[in-house]
Amino acid sequence: MPDGTLRTPDALIGAGLLTEADRDAATRVAARYAVAVPPAFAALIEDADDPIGRQVLPHADELVTAAHELLDPVGDAAHSPLPGVVHRYPDRVLITPLLVCPLYCRFCFRRERVGPGSGALSGAELDAAVAYVRARPAIREVILTGGDPLMLSPRRLGRLLRALAELPHVELLRVHSRVPVADPGRVSAALAEAMALDQTPVWLVLHANHAREFSPDAANSLRRLQRAGVSLLGQSVLLRGVNDSVAALEALFRAMLRARVKPYYLHQLDPAPGTARFHVPLAEGQALLAGLRGRVTGLAWPTYVLDIPGGFGKVPVGPIYLDGDGVRDPSGKSHALAGPPASL
Repeated sequence: MPDGTLRTPDALIGAGLLTEADRDAATRVAARYAVAVPPAFAALIEDADDPIGRQVLPHADELVTAAHELLDPVGDAAHSPLPGVVHRYPDRVLITPLLVCPLYCRFCFRRERVGPGSGALSGAELDAAVAYVRARPAIREVILTGGDPLMLSPRRLGRLLRALAELPHVELLRVHSRVPVADPGRVSAALAEAMALDQTPVWLVLHANHAREFSPDAANSLRRLQRAGVSLLGQSVLLRGVNDSVAALEALFRAMLRARVKPYYLHQLDPAPGTARFHVPLAEGQALLAGLRGRVTGLAWPTYVLDIPGGFGKVPVGPIYLDGDGVRDPSGKSHALAGPPASL
């Protein structure tokens, strides 16, 4: 049955989220990149350039690829030994069981690959991915990403999680998803039950970029997962026009904590094609994080990270408080940092 998701420029115009003047550009963008806005997320949009609409509504600038932008900005392909498997670090591996999302963010670093028709791994391919993990005892953590793993049926998701949890060296399962804020009704009791494993911890990393994404329905979906024993972390991307102010970041991280979601990562934007309008320079990002220090609890403080283009991994790039032989406090004032006597 139709789920009410807006998938075409006609549908977006009919819903009042775009205007007739936007039709030509939106049509050209939709011909290249997937478009989908579920009803729950569409209801949060006030206009095309508000912090919610800006994330998901097609824009003409997406068709302009800057010189620094890359088709595979995080280097997945260089570390993919099997379909749907990315193995970049010795102790953890990514599995992408499908490349379909409830909504398609205009800044997505996998935007060249995700979308309707991208499909899911076959049963044989999923078996091969599990066998790959089974053969490598150094792997302690398996991360399901995509696309969005919560777009799988509860039966398929539960089967995959249980197969991975049965491997004795897998200590932790992590699922990355936008579903609880994008399409909260999809988080059914059956889906939550599929993620309720007795022995192996399951962490869900929620992707959310603005405080208004934490609607009452989103909060209910998160509580359903928490009652099933799923631990929650929050992940955001620093985005121009969405959360590029101290006030917006503070509101976002406070909204996460109210929903019992621990802010985990704040990502520097990955340079995917057509995403330059969202770029915030690193130095500005560091200043924004510094502006939060002393203003919010440490529980609200994420690690600001850069995924080095080319597949070389994530590194922290947050503000530095060491100042020569001293240290700066949250207000910026420098203090001497004397060590103990050398005789001690």
